[in-house]
Amino acid sequence: MAHDADAGKASKHWLWLLLLPWIAMVWVPSYNRIEPTLWDFPFFYWYQLLWVLLSALITALVYQKTKNRNKADAGGSQGGAR
Repeated sequence: MAHDADAGKASKHWLWLLLLPWIAMVWVPSYNRIEPTLWDFPFFYWYQLLWVLLSALITALVYQKTKNRNKADAGGSQGGAR
């Protein structure tokens, strides 16, 4: 039982990765410029589109690393409203 609690704490650390896309988008002065362009798209636009893809990858990674903890939490609660 104690081993399950340690695994849950370890998997919670993966949730901190979800802050990366948020910080990247909230800190607008870091990408509020035109250069460098990529295929004639200003940096302002392609940077944000890149973070859409990166956010999806980060979210998938965090989900994979934390889904076992979620199954353990749900499996422990028997009964309830149906």
